[in-house]
Amino acid sequence: MNKVTGLQQNIHQFVLLVFVNGFVGAMIGLERTLLPLLAEQKFGVATATALLSFIAAFGAAKALANYFTGRLSNRLGRKNLLVLGWLLAIPVPFLLFLAPNWSWVVAANVLLGVHQGLSWSSTVIMKIDLVGERQRGFAMGLNEFAGYVSVALTAFATAWLAETWAALNIIFYGGLILSIGGLLLSVIWVKDTRQHVAAEAAESCRAPLQSVFGDTTWRNPNLFAVTQAGLVNNLNDAMVWGLLPLWMQHRGFSLGQIGFALGLYPLVWGISQIVTGRWSDTVSKKQLLMGGMLVQSVGILGYLLAVEWGHFILCSVLLGLGTALVYPVFLATVADNTRPEQRAESIGVFRLWRDLGYVAGALLAGLLSDGWGTETSIGVIGGITGCSAYLIYRNLRDLKPCAGGSSGQYKPALTSVDNT
Repeated sequence: MNKVTGLQQNIHQFVLLVFVNGFVGAMIGLERTLLPLLAEQKFGVATATALLSFIAAFGAAKALANYFTGRLSNRLGRKNLLVLGWLLAIPVPFLLFLAPNWSWVVAANVLLGVHQGLSWSSTVIMKIDLVGERQRGFAMGLNEFAGYVSVALTAFATAWLAETWAALNIIFYGGLILSIGGLLLSVIWVKDTRQHVAAEAAESCRAPLQSVFGDTTWRNPNLFAVTQAGLVNNLNDAMVWGLLPLWMQHRGFSLGQIGFALGLYPLVWGISQIVTGRWSDTVSKKQLLMGGMLVQSVGILGYLLAVEWGHFILCSVLLGLGTALVYPVFLATVADNTRPEQRAESIGVFRLWRDLGYVAGALLAGLLSDGWGTETSIGVIGGITGCSAYLIYRNLRDLKPCAGGSSGQYKPALTSVDNT
């Protein structure tokens, strides 16, 4: 086993990247509670479809940035793309603060999506490069923990501060501090990790993918199972992000109650990933993914029955636990099924489809809500989430150790004709 990769060998860079990803997540948390409410109160957005346009714009931009980060990271360097992501984040708080109409908010979220795609994808790829195969799930758990706990804590803080301070001031000053801080950390201390790929590739026993895009999207059963589940995961997250704050407000809950109930979802999601990521290194990834999508479905459908604030709390906890079961396992499973040289591109393709889930979710939730009501939107998206679990059951097979290989090595990725 090479001595270049491993958590212990690269602990300082790894911890730094976890911290940087916390800044990336906090940029999203600034919007999580406040922006859907501002759409109606400040900008006069009247329909759910129009309101959710900012999430669709964010998701489309982030999806494309994810893809090109994966394609270009070997050529241009992970660190360079991370720094570019932070540079693009700096104008976002200015656009939101100065916005005279909703189109400026949509434009700001295009930039925010590109920032998230470049910065979050870069930190994901760099952490996987650093730790190697044996602790990949744990590494992804820590990465997503940092990002989504930051989302939650920022969502809590902004909702609390908005009781006494102007919401746009909170978004502006918070975004400025986070973007400049993230940029300085990345420029001064982060180091590129491309050299780790060559060392790992020399020991890999995986067969190369014939077409990274095609195999990751549909031809490879394992990768297809993960990719469709990633898309559905973000599809339901778009609905929760865009519709539930307004739905709770219309049912008489205060801003503080809404912020707590909906901020609890990414908080549980973030914290639990430390456990689920580590767990995925030793147990069946298929069972974790299938179970996680089912728990998500139960949590979403539970919102339909929620009457009291405590009911919304319970549903948010279930949704957070279900998402924690799948989120770090998505990336670890993609990495398990690809060669090190193709890993960054395959992760980029997966993250392209996963974040297009925001676009699909925003459009679907908005159209359903405008046409048939919010309850219909929640019910349909909860049902789609349950169907995703079935597709995992039908397609995904756990990899086994290579004959004669170390415990950290696996058989080559399955092809579309070898599903055994």
